[in-house]
Amino acid sequence: MNIGAAGTFVVRKRISRAKLRAEVTRRLPFEADVVMCSGNDILGLAARNPFAGQPSGPAILQFVSVLAKRSRASFKVLLHVPSDGEWCVRVLARQDRFVIGLCRRQMKAIGYLGQFEKLFGVPATTRSWSTILTIARALKNAS
Repeated sequence: MNIGAAGTFVVRKRISRAKLRAEVTRRLPFEADVVMCSGNDILGLAARNPFAGQPSGPAILQFVSVLAKRSRASFKVLLHVPSDGEWCVRVLARQDRFVIGLCRRQMKAIGYLGQFEKLFGVPATTRSWSTILTIARALKNAS
């Protein structure tokens, strides 16, 4: 099941990650990092509601970045980018392979989010919290 327009899929059949990764990359006409996580991880994240009490609205996007694998990079949990002046991206927490944060709806935020791969040393993909909740609903409806 395709969710959104950014290559987010929910796979409802049991398949190994290796087999799924091979099938997806075989079908793509270009090279791409394929980032996957289990449905149980998404459901657990949605149930914890990491954005309770955090700002949201038209000017602020709540996001979750999924790291391709566990990162050994360590940093102060609360991270502001840029580090001086008004923040554009704010990392609130890291839970295993999930990086949870807020960003202002500004063009430069995309560039800052793109730096996560350097910061964590692994490929990452970012989705809005509303997309994560849509995935969680699709997973609940599939069971």
